[in-house]
Amino acid sequence: MSYWDRRKSYLRYLSKLSADLNEAHRFFTCIHLKSSAHERITNALKQHIYHCYELAVISITTQENSKHTTSHRQSSLLGKLDSSDEYRIVLATESQQDRTKLQPDNDTHSDLFPTTSPINFGMDSLSATILFQRMVSKYNVDPQTVSIRTFFTQDTIGDQIKLMKEAGSKNTQSVKWQQLHLIKGITSFAQERIFLDEQVRFTKEIAVYNELVALRIIRGSISITRLTRALRSVVYKHKILRTSFAFNNNDNTLNQLVTDYHNTFTLASEKMYKNDDELNDIISQVIMDPNLFDLSIGRVLFCQILKYQSSNNDENSDTPLAISDIFIVAFHHTVFDGSTFPIFLNYLSRAYNDNTESSENEDLLQYIDYSVHERLTDMSPSCTFWSHHLNGYNTDCRLALPVDRHNSFDRQRSGYAYVTEVFFEKETSTAFMNYASSHQTTVFQLSLAIFYAFLFKLSHHQNDLCVSCFNANRYKPELQNMLGMFVATSPCRVQMDSSWSFNELVQRVREQCLSIMEHSHYPLQHIIADLHLESSKVPFLELLFHFINISSNTSYFNLNETNLEQMSLAPSSEVAKFDFMLKFVYDSTSDDRKLSFRLICTQDLYNENIVKIMTRRFKQIFEHLFTPYASNEQIAPSDTLVTELNLILPEEQNEIQNTIFSPKITTLNEGPLSYAQTRIYQCERTFLQSEKSATAVSNMPFLCRLSPECILSVRQLQKALHLLVTKHQSLRTAIVRNDENNMCLQKTNDIHDNETHLFEFIETAYNTDEDLNNIMRNEKANPRLFDLALGLVFRCHLVFHKQISPDGVLSHSDLIIFNFHHALFDFPSMDIFLHHLNEAYTTGQLPSDNDDATLRYIDYAMIEHEMAMSGASMFWLDALHDCDLDRPLSLPYDRHRLTNEHRTGRGTSVCFDFGYDVSNELIRYASSHDVSIRQVSLAIYYVFLFKLTNGEKDLCIGMPIDNRYKSELRSIIGMFVNIIPLRCEIDPSWTLEQLVKGVNVTEMSCIKYSYFPLERIFNQKCNSTIADILNVCFDFQSNKNGNITNETIVSDALLHPTSESIKSNRNILNDMSDFSLSVEHQLNRDLLSCTINASLDLFHESTVETIAHRFHSILEQLPTCTVRRMKMPLFEIPFLLTDERAVLQSINNTEIQHTSNSCIHHKFVDRVLQYPQKLAVELDDQSITYSELLYFAQVLSIQLLKKYQVGLGDIVCQCVERSLSMIIGIMATELIGGVYCPLSPRDPKQRLHLLVQQTQSRIVLAHHLTKNKFHDQSNEISLVNIDCQFYSTGVNMCIDHHLFSHINTKPKNVAYVIFTSGSTGVPKAVC
Repeated sequence: MSYWDRRKSYLRYLSKLSADLNEAHRFFTCIHLKSSAHERITNALKQHIYHCYELAVISITTQENSKHTTSHRQSSLLGKLDSSDEYRIVLATESQQDRTKLQPDNDTHSDLFPTTSPINFGMDSLSATILFQRMVSKYNVDPQTVSIRTFFTQDTIGDQIKLMKEAGSKNTQSVKWQQLHLIKGITSFAQERIFLDEQVRFTKEIAVYNELVALRIIRGSISITRLTRALRSVVYKHKILRTSFAFNNNDNTLNQLVTDYHNTFTLASEKMYKNDDELNDIISQVIMDPNLFDLSIGRVLFCQILKYQSSNNDENSDTPLAISDIFIVAFHHTVFDGSTFPIFLNYLSRAYNDNTESSENEDLLQYIDYSVHERLTDMSPSCTFWSHHLNGYNTDCRLALPVDRHNSFDRQRSGYAYVTEVFFEKETSTAFMNYASSHQTTVFQLSLAIFYAFLFKLSHHQNDLCVSCFNANRYKPELQNMLGMFVATSPCRVQMDSSWSFNELVQRVREQCLSIMEHSHYPLQHIIADLHLESSKVPFLELLFHFINISSNTSYFNLNETNLEQMSLAPSSEVAKFDFMLKFVYDSTSDDRKLSFRLICTQDLYNENIVKIMTRRFKQIFEHLFTPYASNEQIAPSDTLVTELNLILPEEQNEIQNTIFSPKITTLNEGPLSYAQTRIYQCERTFLQSEKSATAVSNMPFLCRLSPECILSVRQLQKALHLLVTKHQSLRTAIVRNDENNMCLQKTNDIHDNETHLFEFIETAYNTDEDLNNIMRNEKANPRLFDLALGLVFRCHLVFHKQISPDGVLSHSDLIIFNFHHALFDFPSMDIFLHHLNEAYTTGQLPSDNDDATLRYIDYAMIEHEMAMSGASMFWLDALHDCDLDRPLSLPYDRHRLTNEHRTGRGTSVCFDFGYDVSNELIRYASSHDVSIRQVSLAIYYVFLFKLTNGEKDLCIGMPIDNRYKSELRSIIGMFVNIIPLRCEIDPSWTLEQLVKGVNVTEMSCIKYSYFPLERIFNQKCNSTIADILNVCFDFQSNKNGNITNETIVSDALLHPTSESIKSNRNILNDMSDFSLSVEHQLNRDLLSCTINASLDLFHESTVETIAHRFHSILEQLPTCTVRRMKMPLFEIPFLLTDERAVLQSINNTEIQHTSNSCIHHKFVDRVLQYPQKLAVELDDQSITYSELLYFAQVLSIQLLKKYQVGLGDIVCQCVERSLSMIIGIMATELIGGVYCPLSPRDPKQRLHLLVQQTQSRIVLAHHLTKNKFHDQSNEISLVNIDCQFYSTGVNMCIDHHLFSHINTKPKNVAYVIFTSGSTGVPKAVC
């Protein structure tokens, strides 16, 4: 059932229940619009469902006293209704006889209405509070016994009535607030908040707390004299409208004082306007006028007439106001809130209609009385609620919103705002209302849930979201018709779960809103004080969600016979009370523009363009959630995950396709480095320091052989290379560093400069394969072959067999080595290079790239820096939202990894193929499941890393891509390769098949936005460095013959290029990553193979070989019952090698005799000598290597020897929490031949003392958490604080190893003592 159908059903039920139709008539007749009868009928049916609720209550309670079906009064009223087309729809569904047939029993109220509480239909906090208070008053209920949350969580209207009746029957006392007859007193908490906020947080350039309503006359006329008299009457009657404010410096309180301002109050000077633009300008000036009010004298009300300028205007000041004239009323926010406007207008209407001088009502409760009663209210339950609601909230963490300027807590705000406004289509609004109806939520709650989802995505998955919301706060019946400032600003917090669906989010928001409504009267000042914060440094006060419910009661107003309508203020009249505010508007009086919103952002932090973009992003999320649903269908619960909501705009998704790469019209041959060049340059210079290292990391040698019976002319080859270098500027580009601004530029060398050496061309000879290996090693590892500063980035090395050819001819036994620097060259560039080499060698010419019509690499670099890439930026921020890119994977390193350690570039590799069985199974699986073989290989690599790191679930690795994403880039030689982070959050219970599906989705999304430079990804993650993502990499290549590039014909000679045809020394393998896997698919053989590369700075070769065996072991298991393996949970996939499984079985064999002749500390020292830099202990974020552990253990053991004379066989007790100190204490005791005795810190003092006495130990090792447990025994034992030993001796203490040579510990000596639990009496020591 749709939203509107539900409303119609309420009317039908009312007629069946013989409702008090006089009440219904009053309800519907108040809705009188200037429209056709059909439009009036439509609007009448769509407004204020909670009035229908009240009618239902009346009907039910009336029937408890009377069983009459239809009274004469009802019959006459029915005639009135039926005689009017305007209201006939109320009774059109059923005849009068049908309506009188159904008479419900008193005990079946819960079955009368199929829907839940009427709060599900467009209520805001004020409407809900009014309804609750009316029920409290009607049934004489004590609000302390029934909370508003309990009331609205009842399933049906009948249940709500039953609840209130039972509570009312038990209530014996109801206390109402009385008038105190005050003219001076302390302000309310709300007034205090507004007054101080205006004084402290804003610069007073414009007013931020001027509240205004503009009323346009649509029928009739108004006497200005009579209107002035009515205004003075209202001001006199309500003291708040003539209240002044003064801050008392003696007691730091803000006081209010009632003045006689009503005696001098008058309308401001009239103004004329010609059109809507002029009208909006006048209204904006009034709203932003900082001198409009003077709180010190009680000038808090401003009224003005704006006359529409026409030809028949009369300049007489007492000329009645006519149609299109405007009456504006403005108040300062300290005395007025939004819900007060209709109340004020109601009082004004009465005063105008009576046209008499009003006297002060002695019995009328005044706002100053409320201020006193409020401070006497017991708020301890609410204090407890807010303490629980905000428990654990990180007040130092702001939402990562896309501000354009630095956001400082201490900076005052100007109040100027950028405002955007969006109206939703009727179909979208209808789907939204249907969702609210079917999911038992209010418009406010649903729109707030959307705001949370928006912030969650906009802040890139920050999950602890706390925003401010306004609450009407008229929580007592006495406050419903009082003028004043009641609105409470309450923090509404939701701790998001990334696995939530949108339905789950809506349900959580609904629960939170109901809870907060019950405690919204608790002052914001108290909430902030309870958090121990300054009011200017509260994150949730920067964000506000404001919901506005527009109904006929608030949109239309009558003065006697004159009709006025409230104007909607233009966006230009908005001011920025908060840094980021979403104003969501629900207009029940409109059919086509029912839902809209305004995004209001301070100009102090945001540019206008970013506000427009954020507006479009919110609109996109809203329409994604609701547009697909048809307006006439029942909406099924949405299973859309919040994480799946997309903020990337359509043009951002196609930003690369819309980017045009065209030559830059410039005569300059210099420009910025591309992001890829910057990465290579920084990695080489900063992390690897190749200029100081013996191994280069950026040399790219390609070795080429000629086919038999093929020859090449050396001279002709050299000429062709010169033409190539002339055409492709990248091959003669220098990278120059400017030390003043710490920036690098690329500069193309001039080919006409005779002094410039464009490239190096050398000839050597070799006799043996060893000679050739040495030449190749030099080309790959020599860091002095290239000079980036001079532009020497390419060299050609001719290697002749036995001797250099005297004829200048290369034959099949000779070789050519083309070598490039990686900053100007990548692997795809080799195909371009060889293609143009053939053309230049064959024809003796090449078209030049030095004209203005040819795209150059330097042009690409400049365009890349100019690209906004906002869509890709959003994607990567979202994909890596909580990924710690600085945390390296826990691989089995042999040496401790230091972040700032300079690498040598030396590495090792292990190569093997998958075998035909494994290859065929993986290729077949990929084909049958519509995934790529690269994705299957990547999934297997993730499983391998998951196992290798002992179950790390959040795996993020780098994958290089060629990044030639536009056809214009595929003919340019240069460095385009980008590295993208591929993140996989593994669930150990997943099967490999599930993992492959997840990898498929993730990899395809990442590839779509792979053009976003890695450097910019890390710039978004402020604390990350480029090297961290390069630690673990994955690469996949497909080729026909196992070579990087294809065979090429140069003239008539067939050239076979490879990246490294001859195996060079494994120890000089240069690699920028710590650990990488490269999978190669040989298409001609349909065979998969892989190479595991590892840095020798961190791994031993034997460790890398073991890792390779483990990976091969996983691969070998795949062909055996592949379907079963794919269905097996990841944690069950075997990882142990054959010999390790045998060892594990032997350990479990208790019959094996162990004949070890070494001591524990001897084994430990052997391990230290074998792996000094390998991690020995890891605890949370702490770790220590074997060499460090030995050092600290020796420092402590020397203290025990020298200061405490601990000898062989002495028992040393230790009582410490789990920490590195615990391990140090154990090893220190063993090093000196002591007997280690552990004590539990969780044991009581008496037990610890008993155990120490039983061991007769003189020494107890403790640390800062446990030392107080042994103060009572300070005379009996020596308490040694382990941590203090290191601080007192220093970390650079020289170890006297001769002290340990005198300790003659043997395997038969006791190593440790432990105690039994003592369940049979006294704990017993066991050696």
